[in-house]
Amino acid sequence: MPIEYSLVERGNPTKPSEPKRLFAVAKTTGDTTTRALAKRISDISTVSTVDVMAVLEGLFQALPGELTEGRIVRLGDFGSFYTTLKSEGASAEKDFNATLIGGVAVKFRPGKLFAQALQGAAFKRVAATATAAKAKK
Repeated sequence: MPIEYSLVERGNPTKPSEPKRLFAVAKTTGDTTTRALAKRISDISTVSTVDVMAVLEGLFQALPGELTEGRIVRLGDFGSFYTTLKSEGASAEKDFNATLIGGVAVKFRPGKLFAQALQGAAFKRVAATATAAKAKK
């Protein structure tokens, strides 16, 4: 199935005098729940939906702890999860303290096979939604 996209007009915030350009924006078609994902995995394996749910629940509980301990969580060919920090700058090392850290973000880097699976994706242009049309105003 192709990845659907629409076009959105955007300006360059660093050069507001330049003409706006059109960019592709991926269209989402809904959400998938953990239970639906577990069912899909169960359908293509010999593991029951209940067992898949148990493993996913274990992953959800273990992953944040590993990340907060400073580890990169590598899930083989699937990819890796890691953390990044957002912080204010300080002019000198002595002036920096943890209160300048504004937040932590979790990033995902796809593994080789995961990335290759997406590289072959087809694309289909669709009309912009009302929400996208409002966002460009």
